[in-house]
Amino acid sequence: MELLPKKIEETLPKLYETENIKIENKILHIRYISIFSNWEWYLTEYDKEQKLAFGYVKGFENEWGYFSLQEFEEINNENLKIIRDEHFTPITFKELT
Repeated sequence: MELLPKKIEETLPKLYETENIKIENKILHIRYISIFSNWEWYLTEYDKEQKLAFGYVKGFENEWGYFSLQEFEEINNENLKIIRDEHFTPITFKELT
């Protein structure tokens, strides 16, 4: 499974493009989950050259920050697997909380 199919990538806001949108109204476009933990990453903005995403992360702490899809690809193996939730439909941050 692709972490970010091209047809979805083309529709995503670029990094900093939504910085003037209130947090509760930010769109969470994609949900990534770890198969072996309860971590979740919600992508709101993306830079395709750097494969760098900005979004909401639910892990040790719940916080907004950057995460790298390049790193997701590099660490995916039998011991640690991060996948895209193919059934996730975009929601606002307010709908998540």
